[in-house]
Amino acid sequence: MEYLIFALIVLFLILRMMPTKGIKNITTVELKNELKDKNKQFIDVRTPGEYNGFHINGFKNMPLHQLSQKANSLPKDKEVVVICQSGMRSQKASKILKKLGFKNITNVKGGVSAWR
Repeated sequence: MEYLIFALIVLFLILRMMPTKGIKNITTVELKNELKDKNKQFIDVRTPGEYNGFHINGFKNMPLHQLSQKANSLPKDKEVVVICQSGMRSQKASKILKKLGFKNITNVKGGVSAWR
C-alpha cells in the first residue's frame, strides 16, 4: 500500500513537470529574438511587486491570480509569450490560457531569473 501511494505521488509530480501539449517552451536566449516581434503579446505573471522590482521591457504585468479574469483583454489570434520568476507560474499560466482557448502559447523556461 505504501508503494502504491509513493508511486502515485511520483506520477503526479512527473505529470506536473511535463510540458503541456501545444505549449512551446523557449529559453531566455531565444526570447531575445522573440522580443522584436510586434505580432506577439508578452505577459509577465509575477506579482506587481516583483514586476515593479525588475521586468523585461515589452512585458505587460498580468499576475497569475488575475489571469483568468484579465485574459479576455488579450487577442486569441496572437501568440502569447508568458514569463514569471522561475518558469513554474508561467507554465501554470500557459495551461490556464490553453484552457481558455488560446492556441499559440510560449512559456519562457527559467523565467526572469534566467534572464539576468
